[in-house]
Amino acid sequence: MQGCRKKYPRKNNRKEREWALRPKLYGFNQATPLYLSELAPTRWRGAFNTGFQFFIGIGVVAANCINYSTARVPWGWRMSLGLATVPAIIMTIGAFLIPDTPNSLVERDRIDEARNALRKVRGPTVDVEPELQQLIKLSQLSKAMEKESVRTIVEEQYRPQLVMAFVIPLSQQLTGINIVAFYAPNLFQSVSFGNDSALLSAVILGLVNLASILVSTAVVDRFGRRFLFIVGGLQMLLCMLAVAIVLAVESGVHGTENISKGNTILVLVLLCFYAAGFGWSWGPLCWLIPSEIFPLKIRSTGQSIAVAVQFLTVFVLSQTFLTMLCHFKFGAFLFYASWIAVITIFIILFLPETKGIPLDSMNAIWSKHWYWRRFMVKGQVSRDNHPMTS
Repeated sequence: MQGCRKKYPRKNNRKEREWALRPKLYGFNQATPLYLSELAPTRWRGAFNTGFQFFIGIGVVAANCINYSTARVPWGWRMSLGLATVPAIIMTIGAFLIPDTPNSLVERDRIDEARNALRKVRGPTVDVEPELQQLIKLSQLSKAMEKESVRTIVEEQYRPQLVMAFVIPLSQQLTGINIVAFYAPNLFQSVSFGNDSALLSAVILGLVNLASILVSTAVVDRFGRRFLFIVGGLQMLLCMLAVAIVLAVESGVHGTENISKGNTILVLVLLCFYAAGFGWSWGPLCWLIPSEIFPLKIRSTGQSIAVAVQFLTVFVLSQTFLTMLCHFKFGAFLFYASWIAVITIFIILFLPETKGIPLDSMNAIWSKHWYWRRFMVKGQVSRDNHPMTS
């Protein structure tokens, strides 16, 4: 739809259609990372969740290709919008075919079905009984505790997870990635690309991001989450600063209508490196971290908060970016560069490594952290600290 923006005469209706899709997207974005985290073996959990972001990237590239192909057709925006029904139908049918996670089946006392589900996903030759018994034990402990309520997640012992549920998705959007993705055609038109070239540039950015997600899938369970966050953050920071410098030198404080062809290409290259840095760090990890840090009793609530924060931030930033770009010119990129620096420092100081930690043992990492351990309840940590076979 973004590629057809100028061909659609009633902007408000376009917004209404776009936001009508968001409740459905919210449901899938909330459920899918949780489903993958609960289903995946511990040693492959990062790769499974990174795959979620990879297929989001495929969808973005496909949408940009469709926009590019239909840009010259008078009714092309209708085709772009209508083709969104194809993946929606596939997802709806697929939802009836995939199995429930063993965790959810045990929670509903469907033990035999949970055993069969474990055998299906772990393989027929794997002894699933130790893992099943561990799930049953955790379920019994969870049921013995106070029933989950919305207020449960604000208890002091869950302060670290709650902070991350807000900060991680908020920070992902403050890197500026969705602004670049949403308005890539506008950005490239503003730096001397034509309409078709601008749409093609968005396709290029999407392909670069997609390739970098493949890199993340291969290394996330080897080097860990913190390493990718930090190195990816530094890469994005340098690229944003470089873009700001190029635009400042070329167009000055007040801006000009066009910049030189050489600097236009340089901006594209820098944004490609920026997209690559995001694709193997903040892109997939924003879905992975919230899905694995919460205890079972508040996991769904925590993930819902994380997705809600992300969508709200996307809405606010998407409504303000073009105004910011028009008024502050290169300063808009300095704004996002500053946030990238802040959130990278936050990751260094406050996010413990979760690589290779079973979901049921995740509370132990907070109890060992220099800052978060002051919020942890010793009894709660010991109850949750039961390693799971994977």
